[in-house]
Formats: sequence, C-alpha cells, structure tokens
Amino acid sequence: MRGKKAPVRKILADPKYNRVDVAKFIHYIMRDGKKSTAQRVVYEAFGIMEKKSKKPALEIFDEALKNVSPVLEVKSKRVGGANYQIPMQVRAERRTQLAFRWIVDASRAVKGKPMSQRLANELLAAAENGGDAVKKKMDVQRMAEANRAFAHFAR
Repeated sequence: MRGKKAPVRKILADPKYNRVDVAKFIHYIMRDGKKSTAQRVVYEAFGIMEKKSKKPALEIFDEALKNVSPVLEVKSKRVGGANYQIPMQVRAERRTQLAFRWIVDASRAVKGKPMSQRLANELLAAAENGGDAVKKKMDVQRMAEANRAFAHFAR
C-alpha cells in the first residue's frame, strides 16, 4: 500500500431526525452533489412509510437495515495458482455500507415511479424481510455458506 490511510471524516447528523446513519443514507442517495434533493427524497420516503405502515419511519428504517445487513461475504484469494472464494466476517462499518448500497440500487432499478416512492417501497419490503435488497443479502450469505470448505484459507 502506498501513501497513508485516508482519514475517517466525521459526518454531521441530519437536520430532521438528528441521526448520523440517516445522514449517511442521504449521502448514498445523493447524485451530482445535490444534497437538498437527496434529503427531500429520503424525508418524503419516510413520510410515505409512516402513512402506509402507521409505525415510526425510523423504526422501519432500523428494521430494514438490520434485515439487509450481511454477516458473511466472500473474498477472492489466490492460493497456489487457483482463486478461492473465501467466506469472511463483515465488519460493522462495511455491513451498513453494503446495506445502504443494496437498498439504493434496488430502489433505482425500479422504473416508472418517483424515487421517494420506490425507496419507501424497498425499505418497507426490507423491514418485512422481502424485496430485492434482502434477496441480494441472501445470495451473498448463500455464496459464503457454499464456500465454507475454504474458510481455512482465511487469515
């Protein structure tokens, strides 16, 4: 590795809910530096979720994150001329990063509806262990389980 490690920046909590994880999620939604648009999308999605489920939006958001966050993933490692998919434990920071990415990707994949509505639907589905983001998590976990035989290569 060249150079020094990039410093971890302190992220300020979002203005409405005063939570850092919501602010990070807004950053994942953001495109072309348009933060106010991303905030509007997320807050509208939270409003839609509250209307549909009659539960607090943050409760649904936390449940969805918990259901989408993977515990195991596979990493490629070259051992003696062959590449092996080695199951590894996922660090907490990466776990939330992957969950955010999968939820946003699943929301963007749907066409024909406003982003706030797509995001709300995906978060509601994820909170109830459904949707494309949870499916992606299950695929990753299944892959890790299938390659359990190569776990001894991990360090």
